[in-house]
Parts: sequence; structure tokens; C-alpha cells
Amino acid sequence: MANLKVNLVGLELKSPIIAGSCGLTSDIVKLQEMERCGVGAVVLKSVFEEQIMQEASQSISDAGYPEEEDYVRNYVRAHTLNQYIGLIKAAKSTLKIPVIASINCVRDGEWVDFACQLENAGADAIELNAFILPLDEFAESTDVENMYFNIVKHVKSQIKIPVIMKLSHYFTNLPAFISKLKAYGADAVTLFNRFYEPDINIENETVGAASVFSMPTDLRTTLRWTGILAGKDPLLQISASTGVHSGEAVVKLLLAGATTVQVCSEMYESGISSLAVMNRFLSSWMVDKSYQTIEDFRRKLSYAEVDNASRYERAQFMKYFSSRE
Repeated sequence: MANLKVNLVGLELKSPIIAGSCGLTSDIVKLQEMERCGVGAVVLKSVFEEQIMQEASQSISDAGYPEEEDYVRNYVRAHTLNQYIGLIKAAKSTLKIPVIASINCVRDGEWVDFACQLENAGADAIELNAFILPLDEFAESTDVENMYFNIVKHVKSQIKIPVIMKLSHYFTNLPAFISKLKAYGADAVTLFNRFYEPDINIENETVGAASVFSMPTDLRTTLRWTGILAGKDPLLQISASTGVHSGEAVVKLLLAGATTVQVCSEMYESGISSLAVMNRFLSSWMVDKSYQTIEDFRRKLSYAEVDNASRYERAQFMKYFSSRE
């Protein structure tokens, strides 16, 4: 029987498949079902400072008492954090697998304060779900990158549990950027996060929200950068995310060099039981290939190991289409 155990940031996981941060991971009953389906860990739904600020602003405008602004903001903030702390404690008392908290903040000081409180609540690790949309046309790329470096540096200076940085792929030089994140203390990275994306309704001529779910084709970007980054830095721990809709996708990402693989959209589309299907596929594939452990094949097809690294580097449209004429 295949051994699916892996080690992520010092945490022993029974499987490389992780339930990624989403609404489903804010419910204890659903978390228990995920554990029964064999996941190695769960990432709880992110607590968003922006959402706290929005709820506070709505309460303030409804109340109509400007002098109560500070009180309302502090109350909403404390209430939201207390609920999240309660979720962590309930998960830790109920589950036997690692529980990873997730935060998304706006202000530098809040990243630190949130992280400290969630560590004290018992989280095994913290995923910093960071996405800073660069809108200032006068800002340099280094200015934006330094915001991420400061987040990691300040959080790591105050907590002892592992810190995983969840990122987008919108960076000028992703390998150099992640190398610096490690230097500032990031213990691992999650590739990649998904945030609100706009869409346009041409009938109503309005701007709305696009689907929040990933598609299987989204795996390609995750696969490319997982392979490149794992190939360039064998010690980098990558939790691959976005576009994972099958056991085959899990195997691909592990071959490319991922340490773990996060699943989110597929749980919504096919049910939490899809996690068990993926675990069975992975185990069966390993048995067929005579692999006993994940490390027997992980990184086997990374950027550093394949014969033709250009498969990861370039689109090769001319070569692709000329071969199909």
C-alpha cells in the first residue's frame, strides 16, 4: 500500500492533499468530513480585515452617531476575531490533522496582531493570503514587492509557528521574489491565490463579478511555476493551488515538485467526497508505478530534472503548430 505521508513546514501530513481556504472550511461538520476523506490538513477560511472594515462602516452609517465610530470598529473587529478564534479552537479539539489559519489584511500592524491572536488560539501554522493590487502608476515594482517582504518580516518577528505566504503569479521575477520571501522568513509558499475578478454584462452595461471558481485549464499556470520554482530551489516547499480538479492534477503537481496540493473549487462542484476520490487515485497511481512514498517521485519532472526545460520556459507556438500541419 502506498505511503502518502509528507512533511510541510515541520507538520506531519497523512496525505499531500489539503482542503484549501474557502467557505466550506469555516464549518466544523464539513471539516470533519474532509478529515474522513483523507486530507492531510485544512486551511480555514480567511479572515479579512477589509470585510471587518466594511461591516463596521455599514454599522456606523446605520447608527448615525459619528462619536461612536471607534467603538463600533473595535467591536466588529473583536467580534469577528473571537468567532475565528472559536473556529480554530473547535477545529483543534475535533480534528487530528493540522489546522492552518488564514488571514488577509490591509494595514501592516493588523497582519501582526491577527497572526499573534491566531497563534495563541492554537493554529498549527498561518497562511498569509496576500494580494496587493498595484494601482499607483508612479510606484516601482520594488515598492510593491517590499510591501510583501515587510508583511512576512514583521509577522515572523512576532510568532513562532510556521508562516506560509499565499501569492498570485503577477510578479516581474517570481523566482527572485520568492527567494527573498524565504530570506525574510517565509517557511513555504502557496501558488496561487484567487481573488475577486470583474466581468461585464453587455446587456445591462454593468460591471459585476466573474465566477470565483477555478477551471481545470487554470492548472497550467500553477503547473508551470511549480515546476520552475521547485527546479530552481529543491528546498522550497510549495503548496500548489488553483486548477486542481482531479487526482491526475494532484499527481502532475507532485511530479513538478509541489510538497502539497490544495483543493477548493472541486469541493464545491463535486462535493467534499471528491477529496477521497483524489486520494484513491493518487494511491492507486503510486502502486501501479511501484512508488512507495511521495518522495520517490516528487520533483521527478521539475524544471531541473526534465531533458527539455524549454517546455516550462516558453509557449513555443511556432513549433507546436508547425508539428500539427
